[in-house]
Amino acid sequence: MKMKDTLNLGKTKFKMRGNLPVREAEWQKEWEEADVYHQRQKINENKPSFILHDGPPYANGDIHMGHALNKISKDIIIRQKSMSGYRAPYVPGWDTHGLPIEQAVTNSGVDRKKLTVAAFRKICEEYAWKQVNKQREDFKRLGVAGEWDHPYVTLDPVYEEQQIRLFGKMAEKGYIYKGLKPIYWSPSSESSLAEAEIEYKDVKSPSIYVAFDVVDGKGKLDDATSFIIWTTTPWTLPSNLAITVHPDFDYVLVKAGEKKYVVARDLLSNVSSELGWDEVEVLDEFKGKDLEYMTAQHPFYDRTSMLILGDHVTLDAGTGLVHTAPGHGEDDYMVGKKYHLEPLSPIDDKGCFTTEAPGLEGMYYDKANKVITEWLEKNGQLLKLSFFTHSYPHDWRTKKPVIFRATPQWFASIDQFRQEILDVIEQDVKWWHPSGKTRIYNMVRDRGDWVISRQRVWGVPLPIFYAENGEPIITPETINHVATLVGEHGSNVWFEREAKDLLPEGFTHPGSPNQQFTKETDIMDVWFDSGSSHAGVLRTRPELSFPADMYLEGSDQYRGWFNSSLTTSVAVNDQAPYKNVLSQGFVMDGEGKKMSKSLGNTILPEKVIKQMGADIIRLWTASVDYEYDVRVSTEILQQISESYRKIRNTIRFLLANTSDFDPKQHSVAFEDLNGLDQYMTIRFNQIVKKIREDYEAYDFSSIYQTVMNFVTVDLSQFYLDIAKDIVYIDAPNGHDRRAMQTVFYDIAVKLTKLLTPILPHTCEEVWNYLTEEEAFVQLSEFPEVENFEHQDEILADWRTFMETRDKVLKALEVARNEKIIGKSFEAEVTLYPTSSVKENLEKLGANIGQLLIVSDLKIADPTQTPDSAMKFDDLAVEVTHAHGETCERCRIISEEVGTFEDAPTICGRCHAILEEHYPEALTAEME
Repeated sequence: MKMKDTLNLGKTKFKMRGNLPVREAEWQKEWEEADVYHQRQKINENKPSFILHDGPPYANGDIHMGHALNKISKDIIIRQKSMSGYRAPYVPGWDTHGLPIEQAVTNSGVDRKKLTVAAFRKICEEYAWKQVNKQREDFKRLGVAGEWDHPYVTLDPVYEEQQIRLFGKMAEKGYIYKGLKPIYWSPSSESSLAEAEIEYKDVKSPSIYVAFDVVDGKGKLDDATSFIIWTTTPWTLPSNLAITVHPDFDYVLVKAGEKKYVVARDLLSNVSSELGWDEVEVLDEFKGKDLEYMTAQHPFYDRTSMLILGDHVTLDAGTGLVHTAPGHGEDDYMVGKKYHLEPLSPIDDKGCFTTEAPGLEGMYYDKANKVITEWLEKNGQLLKLSFFTHSYPHDWRTKKPVIFRATPQWFASIDQFRQEILDVIEQDVKWWHPSGKTRIYNMVRDRGDWVISRQRVWGVPLPIFYAENGEPIITPETINHVATLVGEHGSNVWFEREAKDLLPEGFTHPGSPNQQFTKETDIMDVWFDSGSSHAGVLRTRPELSFPADMYLEGSDQYRGWFNSSLTTSVAVNDQAPYKNVLSQGFVMDGEGKKMSKSLGNTILPEKVIKQMGADIIRLWTASVDYEYDVRVSTEILQQISESYRKIRNTIRFLLANTSDFDPKQHSVAFEDLNGLDQYMTIRFNQIVKKIREDYEAYDFSSIYQTVMNFVTVDLSQFYLDIAKDIVYIDAPNGHDRRAMQTVFYDIAVKLTKLLTPILPHTCEEVWNYLTEEEAFVQLSEFPEVENFEHQDEILADWRTFMETRDKVLKALEVARNEKIIGKSFEAEVTLYPTSSVKENLEKLGANIGQLLIVSDLKIADPTQTPDSAMKFDDLAVEVTHAHGETCERCRIISEEVGTFEDAPTICGRCHAILEEHYPEALTAEME
C-alpha cells in the first residue's frame, strides 16, 4: 500500500470549469420537463403572498443588458421570496402597441396605403407576437422563472377590455375631456406625445429682440413707442396674439437714440447691453398692470396684439414683456384663456405652416425662422439677431425636435385629483431609491393634464362616439358595450365595424335625430395601455392580487410606467397600485458612456451567454449597485468570471472533502465540535443572517461582497487552509475530521441555497452532489438563522485570536523574505504573549500550531523575549527553521521522523494513524 493511499484526498466529479453555455441549457430543459416553477408554486400555495408586478418591456428588437439587469433582478427577488416563506408567482408581460411597431412594419415593405386600417393592424399584431416570442426565449435563457406560457400582453383582448373599462370609470368621474390646447407634437412621428415620451438634447437656436409698435397706448403711450419682446422661436411669431407683462413689475419708457421703447426696469441694463444702446433716457415709469389692454401692431401681419397680465413672467432673461402665442405654449395658453384668446396654431401634422400663416404656407416650421427674421429686418422691427445653444425637447423615439402645438386632443384631467396622488406618494408607498419619492412627487406636482389621444392606428381605440351635432358620447352604457365587444373580438373590432354596429342595440341620442353616429379614430397613449396593467393583470389573474407588493423598473419609469400606473389607479381606486417601488439606473459601457450601436460599445446578453453563460450575467447583476447607473464591459465580465470561479472552486473543495460524509451518520453535534469548528459554524451563521437581511433590503451588491469575502478570507485563506491538515491526514472516521466535515457540509448546503436566486444553474449542479431530500434546490427553503450557546463569547475569543494570527503571519512573512523559511510548515514559532493573549490561546481549545500551519509552536515567558523576536504591543514572535525532517505523509517537520523502525519517513501523529487504520502501509514500508 502506497503512502498516498492512506490520505483522504478529496474526490468529486463536480468539475472545476462549469461549461455554463452548454450545461445551463440542459438544466433549463430539466426544470421545464419537471415543471419546477409550478412545483414551487404548489409548495407555497397557502403561504403569504408577495406579488412583484412585471413592467412590460416593449416588444421590439433584441434584449439588451438593461433588460437583463431588470429581469434578473426581479428573478432574484422572486426566487428569494419563494424560498423564504412566500407565495411569489411571476407573470411576465409585454407592451405591444405603439409607433415603433407601426414603423417597423412599414419599414419591412408593407404599403399601409393599400390596406385597410384593420388589415394593417393585423400585420402589426403578428409582428408584435414574433417579437414577444423571441424576447421570451431570451429571458428564459437568462434563467428567469415564471409563467412564460401564460404571460400578459397589452394586445390581449382580456387586457384591452379592462383598459377600456378603466377609461370608462375615469370618464364617469369627469376626468376625461376634449380640448384645444398646446401639447407636445412630434412632426417626425406625426403624433402627439406625452411628457414621458420627451427627452432633451442641445440645439442651436436663434435669439431675437423684436419691436411691437404701439397702436393704442390708452393715453399713457403714444404710437411712436414700441414694446420689446425677446424670443428663441421666431417661427411662433405668426401665432402671436398678445404680449404678457407681470402686473407687479416696474416697467420704464425709455428713449434710446431717436426711438422710444418699453422694457422692465430691472432688465434695462441687460437690454441696453444686448442692443448696444450707449445713451438711454428714462422718460416714465409704471406698473405692469397699467399696460393691460393696450394694443400693439403685429410685426408683419395686419392685426394687433393685446397687452395682458400674467404671473408666469420673470426677470431672469429677456425684456419682461413675453411674446404670447396661446397655440404654442402651456403658459401662453393658460393666460390666453383668461383673456378669451382662442389658440392659433397654423402648423399641420408634419410641422408645416397652413394657410393661416400667409406667406409661409407649406414651409417646414424650422425653415421659417430665417424667412421671418428677414421680414422683421425689412420692416425695421428686428432689433437684434444672435444664436445660442440650449436644451430642447425631442421625440425619444425618432430623436427629432418636437414643438408645442394646439390641436384638439383628449385629456385626462390631473388637476381634479392631483392632491390625492401627491398624498398617496407621501403616505402610502415605500420608495426604495433615496430620490424616488422626490422625483415622482415633483413630476406629479408640476405636470399638466395628460394628453391621452394619439393620431396612430396600432393601439387601443378611444371608445368615444360622436352624435350628428358633434357632441362626444362617453356613457357607462356605451363604454361597457364596447368593452364587452373588445373582450370577445379584440380591439380590431373597433376598426372593422361601423359606429352603429359598435353601439348597444337600439341606442339613441338627442344629438342624432337621424340616428347617425361616427366614432373616434385616435387611439390611447401607450402609457395608458401599460398604466392599466393593475386593472388588466393584477385584478384579472387569479394568482395575483391588487395592489402589488412591488414595482421594479428603470429610473426612467418615474415619468413613465410608475407615473401612469399611479395616475390611473388613484383615479379609479383611490390608492396606489403598488406598496413598494424599486428603481434601477441605466447600463453604461466600461467607461461610463451610454451604449449605442454607432459607438460600437454595446454588449448583447445573447453573446455573453454563448461565451460565458447566463450565470455570469446574473452574478454581474448581483455585483453592481443598481440604484445608480452601472457599467459593463468585456473586462468587467471577465472579472466577474474570476469571482464565479472562486465561488465554484470553493464549493468544489467542500464537495470533494465531504464525498465520504453522510450527514445522517457522521454529523457531529455543535457542542461536540472543537473550538475552530464551533467558531466557523457561528461565523457562517452570521453570514446567513447578513445575506438574508440583504435579500430583504434588495441589496444584491452587499450579498455579492459578503459571499466573496467569506469564500476568499474566511474559507480559502483561513479555514480550508487549516482544514487540509485534518481532512486529508486524520483517520477517515476520526472525530476531528468528521467534525470538520459536518461544518463543510453545512456550509455547502446553506451557501448553495442562499446563492440559488443569483446562480440557479450552478446551484442546481451543486445540489446533485449533496444528499438533501428535495429533488431541486429551488424547492428547498432558505436556511434559518440559529442561536448558539455562548456564541458572542466564542466570536470575541476568535476575534482576539485573529489579531494574534495577523501578527504571527507578519513575522512569518519577514522570516520568509529573510530566507529563514520557505513555506510556513518549515517554521518553528515561539510566542511571548501577555497574560491576556496567553489566556485567549488557552481558551480556544485547539492546536494553535495547526491553526497557524507551522510545524512547531511554543509559548514562552514574555520576560525572556529575545532581541531577535518581532515585537508587538501584546505579543512578541520569534520564527526559526523547524528542527527535524519532513514527514512524507503530512509534510510537517518533526524530530520524530526517523525514529520509527517500521515507518522511518513519518511523524508520530501519522504513525499512530497508520498503526490503527492502515497497518498494511507500515508492512509495506518495512518491506
